[in-house]
Amino acid sequence: MADPLAVTTTLNKMYLPVTNTQQLVYALVEVQPQDIISRSRMGLNFGFVLDHSGSMRGDKIDRLRDAVQLALSKMASDDLVSLTIFNDSADTIADAAPLANQGNLADKIRRIRAGGGTQMSRGMSLGLREVYRQFSAEKVNKVLLFTDGQTYGDEAQCTRLAKEAGEHHIPIMALGLGDDWNEKLLDEVGALSGGDADQIASPDEIVPLFTQTVESSQKAVLRNAQMVVRLVSGVTPRQVWQVTPVISNLGYSPIGESDVQVELGEMDAVTGKAVLVELLVPPHQPGRYRIAQTQVTCDLPVQNITGASVRGDIIVFYSGNPSETQTYDARVMNLVERVTAYKLQTRALSDAQAGDIAGATQKLRAAATRLLELGETELAQAAQQEANNLEQTGQMSASGTKKLHYQTRKLTQRLTDNS
Repeated sequence: MADPLAVTTTLNKMYLPVTNTQQLVYALVEVQPQDIISRSRMGLNFGFVLDHSGSMRGDKIDRLRDAVQLALSKMASDDLVSLTIFNDSADTIADAAPLANQGNLADKIRRIRAGGGTQMSRGMSLGLREVYRQFSAEKVNKVLLFTDGQTYGDEAQCTRLAKEAGEHHIPIMALGLGDDWNEKLLDEVGALSGGDADQIASPDEIVPLFTQTVESSQKAVLRNAQMVVRLVSGVTPRQVWQVTPVISNLGYSPIGESDVQVELGEMDAVTGKAVLVELLVPPHQPGRYRIAQTQVTCDLPVQNITGASVRGDIIVFYSGNPSETQTYDARVMNLVERVTAYKLQTRALSDAQAGDIAGATQKLRAAATRLLELGETELAQAAQQEANNLEQTGQMSASGTKKLHYQTRKLTQRLTDNS
């Protein structure tokens, strides 16, 4: 078959000046499933694991029930669905089965009431068991985990379950409502399982985020994607960042002396993934040089193909003409700025946790400046407010910390609107 993926590379500048020193190059590598792949669809094996503890009373539980109902309405009749609720105990109120066979599910959802404490591991254990039970390599096997509070005394059990989920290729999308939950724990649950975590700022956002999670799962067309970057002698990798669908530090695994590998995981038909690779390149005489080659591999479950592979070259020109070497790609540099803003707030949070108040304050103010330049006024104000909080109290607020942590990851999603 034709190549299943389109892989394109754009540099922050095509022409580098002829110098005697190393230079930093940003290579934006975009991976997008081709149309023939994008039209395929994998069925779902989807488990809801929902917190209904006492803190969920009122609008929260009402919006939660609405969100589950709407999310179910987006699914196909043959999609497998399970529903587990937890407080300080857990109950699977709908075993994993085709949606068409879940005739009384709407009534079960309407009867969910808030009450009790919170032990998230109990819900995770039962909910994951349902997805394990119906696991299929031809389906998208996923858990949506929702909570609004701190779990008590079972954090290690939660991370162990998340690690097991990752080993069984069942990613968890962990969603926290409001401010009173442990973002470090939910981030670990998402990362260890191969999934992700996000904040739901208010009850009104529960419905759209649940729907978005289901719809993005429906668009998944490939999994186990990896990218290997084979570097020419003298080229040194610095960092590798995912820039879409959200910003994250992918890091990399060295392969031999000159190759690096990054895990891209699951990919959907619409967004694909884009990666920003930071490379230090050696000096050269004027001319055209290949500095690296990319190879992206993936599995296509619907087509029953494993190890599909696409290669591409990263080419740069060295020039002595200043008019060429001073020209930058505006789109790549905009992405670099957004990643830089994300880096700054991440490092600020790390400094604050380590007790380096001065360092954290300085980075937050630098992040605020970058965000303001990018047109992200609300986030810039949040960064400035948290810098003030650190100076005045030595601490950042829970709401500000979560807002910066989760919203700066999404800076590239608003690129079109803000550019």
